Amino acid sequence: MPFITTNSVSLSGSYEEVKLFYQDIGRGKPVVLIHGWPLSHEMWEYQLNELPKHNIRVITYDRRGFGKSSRPWEGYDYDTLATDLRLIMEELDLTNVTLVGFSMGGGEVARYLSKYNSDGRVTKAALISSVTPYLLKTDNNPSGLPQEMFTDIKDQLEDDRPKFLEGFAKTFYGVHLFNHPVSDEYLQRNAALALNSAGYATIKSMQAWSTTDFRSDLAAIRVPLLVLHGKADETVPIDASAEETVKIVPHAKYVVYDDAPHGLFYTHKTKFNEDIIDFINS
Repeated sequence: MPFITTNSVSLSGSYEEVKLFYQDIGRGKPVVLIHGWPLSHEMWEYQLNELPKHNIRVITYDRRGFGKSSRPWEGYDYDTLATDLRLIMEELDLTNVTLVGFSMGGGEVARYLSKYNSDGRVTKAALISSVTPYLLKTDNNPSGLPQEMFTDIKDQLEDDRPKFLEGFAKTFYGVHLFNHPVSDEYLQRNAALALNSAGYATIKSMQAWSTTDFRSDLAAIRVPLLVLHGKADETVPIDASAEETVKIVPHAKYVVYDDAPHGLFYTHKTKFNEDIIDFINS
């Protein structure tokens, strides 16, 4: 299996070898797909099936702590995660890249572009159902979500992670009493992906995406940017995320799916794939 190895500095100052699993499929214009929380690169199955048909080379990887990658105790802050992404870009020598981040992955896109894109490797980027610019409600971020909500998520993950993730998935894909856009079998598959991670990685990553302020990162973005979000997203509400993001990046192309939940990469996969392919090839 293909891995890229990085040496992460721990809090004690020692180096820990971390292996990042990746897939590299197809030929043509490169796109890097960054998965969301609490899944793995396998969430992109229906993009890996389609994008290579359109002269697109698709690279996707498992974030540390998730999927087939190493599961270190430390390194779930966005500076480290963006450094992991930089290593993948450099090791594969990727240029003229479209960088696509879903949900938590939008934070890596923003941080990478603000810190590392002076070499111009990334020429376009997309934020899909993204946690940017800043989800935590503070005095200077009144549109954010209360800290109590994230504390409750942490408590539930520590108490019964499988039970929490089962309920979380239903909200993630917009499953309600009279609306069932995904099959039970798909939800079972989703649960398997979500549980294929370290519990501590799930918790620490959640603390990162819920408390990291990406406003200055977004302000530094100069490449063409696609912001795509579902109006029916109950996981990352559009008013706290995409609506604020496009205020900071006014040159962004803003696309809203009126009836889409958070997991629109699957529930609206045909339209989503078309929009991503159009953006890459534009």
